[in-house]
This record gives sequence, C-alpha cells and structure tokens, in this order.
Amino acid sequence: MIRQPIVAGKFYPENKVALTKQINSFYKPQNKRTVTSCILPHAGYIYSGRVATLTVASIEIKKNLILIGPNHTGMGSQFSIVSLGIWKTPLGEVKINSEIARRIKDKSTKIKEDTRAHIYEHSLEVELPILQFFSQEEFSFVPLTVMEGTKSEYNEIASAIADTISELKISKDTLIVASSDMTHYEPHKNAEEKDRMAIDAIKNLDEDLLLERIKKFDISMCGYVAVVITIIASKKLGAKNAELILYQTSAETSGDFDSVVGYAGMIIY
Repeated sequence: MIRQPIVAGKFYPENKVALTKQINSFYKPQNKRTVTSCILPHAGYIYSGRVATLTVASIEIKKNLILIGPNHTGMGSQFSIVSLGIWKTPLGEVKINSEIARRIKDKSTKIKEDTRAHIYEHSLEVELPILQFFSQEEFSFVPLTVMEGTKSEYNEIASAIADTISELKISKDTLIVASSDMTHYEPHKNAEEKDRMAIDAIKNLDEDLLLERIKKFDISMCGYVAVVITIIASKKLGAKNAELILYQTSAETSGDFDSVVGYAGMIIY
C-alpha cells in the first residue's frame, strides 16, 4: 500500500521547495544528541513547526523510527499498527519496517493490524517531513496510533516495543517518536500553567504522575497516551533523563491569547 499525504497543502506545504524553505525558516544550529525518544507537536507548521524543527534538529535521526500518535478520527482499532507499505511526503517516500512492526504486533494482544486508523490521521504524517529533512540517511518507520485505554494496556504496548528493540539488538539504531500537542483552546496563561505540570511529570519520567495530573487538572493533551507509552518503553530501554527543548503556544503565531494550543518539544535519553 502506498499512502498519499493527506494534510500536505494544509498543515505544511505540498511543494518540496516551499516545504524545505519553511522548515529552514525555523532552523537554528543545534548540538546533536543521541536519545532514546522524543516528543513532537503535530499542528500546522506555522504554529508548531518551530518547536518540532528545533527539537528534531537537536537529535540524531536513527535508521529505525517508531512513531506513536493519537487517533483523532476515531476510525480503526484502539491500538492500530500498519506493517506493510510506503508513506509519501513531498520530500520523498518512507518505507514501513515490516519486521519491527510485525514483532511489536505479535507481542501484544491489544495492537491490531488496521490501516483505517491511518488513512486520514495527521498526527504521524506531519512528523515525517521534518524527520526526513534532518536525516543523514534513509530511515524506515513503524506507524502506531493509539486511543485512550488502561494503564495495563499502555504497559503491555510499551513492553512490546521495548522487548522488540532489545531482542533485535537495535536500541542504538532506533528512535521512538511520540506525537502530541498540549493544552487545547484555553487562555494562554492557563495553558502555560497546565502544560508546565504535564511537562514536569514527563521530565521526571513519571507516567503515573502525568496521568494523575491530566485527570486532576483536566489537561487536554491529545497525545498523552502516546507519551505515556513512550516514557514506559524508554525507561525499559534504559533511559533515565528527559529535557524540554522548547515550549510555545499558538498565540506566538496567531496573536490570539484568549484561545491557544500548547506545543512542547522534548527528548528522553
């Protein structure tokens, strides 16, 4: 299956030259780090592109990527993976790593092979062009969309990911990417306060505290499930630290401070 980009021309330019120019406009030289995973926003590039670009620019892009993002459409299975095919972007084609995807799927009773969840979903697609832009070599990837579930389900999926990476001995060659925006459609000050609490929990690699704060303070972080799974998997792979690279809200682009969306770029290592 070849998946055509569905938000090119909407979330980011569909023309290669224009897309490259836009990503370049966000870029400032960064010291590159080797990390286990990262967290990237997935809004239109005019809003979240700077956060995503500077985060990706600060890390080494490995040859195997596992992309985990929320299912906004509600289509498909609760935890949906695709293990065969190619995804196109204006910067070229990216092949799905069938071996890694199938091993992850086989290790979890929760993950289902389901293309429906990915056909119209943007949360993974928008990460690919920026990752392609900064990659020094071709990479393959595994697409996984997730919906809300239980902590035990998140643990099972994280274990499937970490165990697959460990058994294949590819931890040095694999990067996990969690796709998530932060607080949605609240005043700028409120969003910053809520997002600071979520970011602090992530910086402590405390998935339970993150889940607790999301519920207690009603933090509308759309990809929190992907982030929780990423935290658990990263710790299983030996990660001990997390850092915030950049936080912004949409107000910095739109000028509307009454109703914003928050964006955080983070690394885990």
